[in-house]
Amino acid sequence: MDRLTALGMFVAAAEQGNFSRAAEQLGTTPSSLTKAIAQLEEGLGAKLFERTTRRMSLTEAGHIYLEGARQALMQLQLAGEGVEQLQHELRGSLRITAPPSFAPAFLNAVCCRFLREHPHVHLEVDLSDTYVDLVDGGYDLALRDGPTDLPGVIAQPLVENRITLCASPAYLASRGGEVTLDNYLQHDWLILRHPLLNRHFWWVTKDDQRIRLNQPAPRVSSDNYDFLLACLLDGQGLQFIPQWSAAPYLARGELVEVMPECWREPSGFGPQIYVLYLTHRRNTRKVKVFIEYLKTYWQEHGASA
Repeated sequence: MDRLTALGMFVAAAEQGNFSRAAEQLGTTPSSLTKAIAQLEEGLGAKLFERTTRRMSLTEAGHIYLEGARQALMQLQLAGEGVEQLQHELRGSLRITAPPSFAPAFLNAVCCRFLREHPHVHLEVDLSDTYVDLVDGGYDLALRDGPTDLPGVIAQPLVENRITLCASPAYLASRGGEVTLDNYLQHDWLILRHPLLNRHFWWVTKDDQRIRLNQPAPRVSSDNYDFLLACLLDGQGLQFIPQWSAAPYLARGELVEVMPECWREPSGFGPQIYVLYLTHRRNTRKVKVFIEYLKTYWQEHGASA
C-alpha cells in the first residue's frame, strides 16, 4: 500500500476514534486499515495508537504524527487544486466574510463582476460585524478594518480608511450657510456608537494641524452603520463616514463633502481596509483572482491602499 493512502487511513482512524467506522467512511475494510496503520508504525518505529478491547487512543507520537499528516494531505490537496485551476476555468466555491457596510460600498459590484466572468464559481458571502475566525468559519477570505495582527493570517492593504464629513444636499439647503469648526456644534449629527470609537471627542487634521473636537450631542446615534447611512441620505444631519463608503453617493450627487479640508482620524478602526487569508491559501488561484478584482475595482475608482 502506498504511503499517501496509509496517511489518509491514519487520519480517518484518528478522527473517528474507531477502525471500523473509519474503514466504513473510506469504503475499505477494517483489516486493510489495520494493515496500513501497522505499516506506518513499522516505518516510524513507534506506536501511533494504544488499543485495548474497550477503547483506542492516540499515543504521544500519534498526536505529533497526526498534525504532520493533516498538513501533508492539505498541502497535496491545495497543490492539486492549483494545477487543476491553472489548466481549466475557475471552479468550486469561495467563502468570504465582511462587514455589512462593505456590500453597498464596493463588495456588491466586485462579487457580481466576478460571478459574470467566472460562471463556474459559487460564492458564499457572510456579512457580519461579528469577528469570525477564518479557520473555524472555513472562510477563504475576510475583508476587515481594525487590528489584523493574527497568527497564520496574511493581511494585504486594500484601500485607505480615510474619514470624511458628509451631508445630503437637502440637509445643507435646509440649514443654509457653511459648516465650519466654529459652528459645527449647532448642526444635527448622526453618530456611530462602537467600542473602538471615543464617545467624547474626535481628532481631525486640517492643514497638517491635529485638532481635538468635542463631540456634539447627536440627533441620532446607533450601533448600526447602515441605519445611520440611510438617515444621512435622507437629510437628517451630518456624519463622518469612510470615503470608500461615501464614494458612490458622492459620484451620484446624493451626498456632498462638508469641510473637505478636514479629515477625521480613523481611531480604532485603523488606517486601512485589509483583505485577509490563511497562509496556506496564498497560492490558491480563486483567492488570488478575487483579490485582483478587489484591487482593480479601487484602481478604477481612484482609490487604493
